[in-house]
Amino acid sequence: MPRRYRVKRLYQQVADKLMASIDAREYLAGSRLPAERKLAERFGVSRPTIREAIIALELAGYVEVKTGSGVYVIEHSKISRVASELDVGPFELTETRILFEGEVAALAATLITDAEIAQLKKALEEMMVANKEQSTSEQQDRKFHLLIAQATRNSAIVSVIDDLWELKINSPLNERVFQRVREIGYRPRIEEHQAIIDALQAHNSQAARIAMREHLGRLINELLDATEIKAVEEARVRAMQDRQRFSLAKQLD
Repeated sequence: MPRRYRVKRLYQQVADKLMASIDAREYLAGSRLPAERKLAERFGVSRPTIREAIIALELAGYVEVKTGSGVYVIEHSKISRVASELDVGPFELTETRILFEGEVAALAATLITDAEIAQLKKALEEMMVANKEQSTSEQQDRKFHLLIAQATRNSAIVSVIDDLWELKINSPLNERVFQRVREIGYRPRIEEHQAIIDALQAHNSQAARIAMREHLGRLINELLDATEIKAVEEARVRAMQDRQRFSLAKQLD
């Protein structure tokens, strides 16, 4: 196996350290982990990395995420393990797609044929039907992006795009996160895919690049919304604001 695949993902390194702290009883069952901001400062990583690490611990049976409250340690078996080293986190994966697929779309815009545009439009129609039926439209979404890759006439590019989708659908971490994305109402946005088609049909490389990056950039925002951990400090701030408001109301009596 190539050396690059043996390098542990950043979120996995954080998850391992948190798991070791829990096993060492630094955090007992029933206790709440520090807020996301504090964990990010402690490990010197971004908040999205902390969110991926927490989800990995959740999958391993170490913690439970309670919306509006925080992350709590639960009873677990020490044989639990975090995700495989091949399990790329959703933020890292989507960032890769933004950087790579933007350029794929730009290249495809110079080569795409009318027949390939027709195939993209058909894939978009299938996506619209899936959205209306409230069913998963990932298969159609994958088809759409692979069609663009195929329009580059570069088999290596097609292979990379296909591999990125394989990483996504075979990843327990990604599956958990994208399930949450679907639960908050995310469905592939037809207008964003239509903007990509329009730019490709116009053979405008820059417009195609921008449309693809904007489409995947919005997905990053969906991931952030779906994985947001409500810190206890935020709840305390709201409680303090309520106390102040009610205190002022009493003074008006």
